[in-house]
Amino acid sequence: MTTAQARPIPDDRRWKALGVCLTAGFISLLDTSIVNVALPSMERGLGASEAAQSWVVSGYALTFGLALVPAGRLGDMRGRRQAFLIGLALFTVASLACGLAPGASWLVLFRLIQGTAAGMVAPQTSGLIQQMFQGAERAKAFGLLGSVIGISTAVGPLAGGLLIHAVGTDDGWRWVFFVNLPIGVAALIAGFRLLPRLPATNSRREEFDLFGVLLLGAGVLALMLPLVQEQQWTGRAKWALFPVAALLLGAFWVWERRQGRLGRAPLLDLRLFSLRSFTLGALISLTYFAGFTTVFFVFTLFLQNTLGYSALAAGVTVLPFAAASAVGAAMGGKMVVRHGRKLVVIGLSGVAVGLLGVIMAVRLVPGDRLGWATVLPMLIGGIGSGLTVSPNTTLTLTRVPVRRAGAAGGVLQTGQRVGSAAGIAIVGAVYFAHLTGHGRSTTAIQLGLLTAVGLILIALVLAVADLRERSVHPEPGPETAGRPGAVAGGGTGETVKQGS
Repeated sequence: MTTAQARPIPDDRRWKALGVCLTAGFISLLDTSIVNVALPSMERGLGASEAAQSWVVSGYALTFGLALVPAGRLGDMRGRRQAFLIGLALFTVASLACGLAPGASWLVLFRLIQGTAAGMVAPQTSGLIQQMFQGAERAKAFGLLGSVIGISTAVGPLAGGLLIHAVGTDDGWRWVFFVNLPIGVAALIAGFRLLPRLPATNSRREEFDLFGVLLLGAGVLALMLPLVQEQQWTGRAKWALFPVAALLLGAFWVWERRQGRLGRAPLLDLRLFSLRSFTLGALISLTYFAGFTTVFFVFTLFLQNTLGYSALAAGVTVLPFAAASAVGAAMGGKMVVRHGRKLVVIGLSGVAVGLLGVIMAVRLVPGDRLGWATVLPMLIGGIGSGLTVSPNTTLTLTRVPVRRAGAAGGVLQTGQRVGSAAGIAIVGAVYFAHLTGHGRSTTAIQLGLLTAVGLILIALVLAVADLRERSVHPEPGPETAGRPGAVAGGGTGETVKQGS
């Protein structure tokens, strides 16, 4: 029996502590999309060049993705409460620094620090959920986490638009960062009071796998840089980093296997990938985020640059998606224990149908009336997104051993960040190439959104394949997860033992 199990946390305190974690997760993920509608304000108020604007967006995603797995492992080893609070404090201070930045170069620097801090916070949330909850309660908590992940990304353009509309275009971009301060300070105060002082789930004598961190960091950097800089780095030479990334990540895999054979603590326990639920869920998450997050990138650009919508109007146009995501996530969190991966299949189908409806609206409805014409398809897509992100997060993480929960959560969110960067690069390339080559913005947005639908359909194929496999090799439902003992493998008969 673990120490955490011997001294159970009072029920009301656990759920309040979860609220602190989700609040911090919300503001850190909100910052991945809230700045998109603030870029014109940065150009006007700060004189930020296109390259600087790109790094404000992509630099955050880059350092966020790089920090996730090492930070998750550090939380596993040294305690997640401490890692969470340090990360949240750094994020809040970096947000203040971003808002006060005197120039574009300083803003980029502070955004890199802010992204690193966000990467420290995110994996601790999933790890703390593993320690605080078990069984069906854990599935419910992960469902709430999935809701926050989906909603925070979708609501970003609206939040940014409201702030810029209220403050003005010259200084509105600064309040995109200042809004984090009261939330971050309140979450810090509540975190010190409510987050449980649970012991580290791994032995403090375990050494931190620094060489593994360097290999993984270099591999992820080589993979993400061409994606986040796709528009700024002209020519094909940037794609030469892909084989470099493959070599580095392959070397990381070999090194981690060697660490395991020698009985040393690896940065990432590769036995996690014997869990079918974890492996398939991570792949579904990666491909879905590649399609899902790009919609807000190209569609809000189209609304502002082509149709002349304000930042607020563009944000309001995608509001139905965000609101419906909240409803879908609440439904998914309640039904995932009973229906499992079927919900993800239904959700992905709904997102694809909704985006196809948006494409038809762009094709058939001219100008200012487009926002109204997209309300119904946005609602359908939003419900589908809620039924996708929340249940998939639950199904991916509920059977992960507690002692590896931080690193596993880091892997899942690294996939989401890589998927987002890849999707923006792919969909953005289609959109801008057609816009430049043919000058027909309506056709360009349709092709861009069709590309996003194609990425979501890849996730749907993975989900259907997993559903069919489960009908042949059933895997225990989430309601059995978290019980002491073995964690079920993906229909292979293998197990990953719980840490004590």
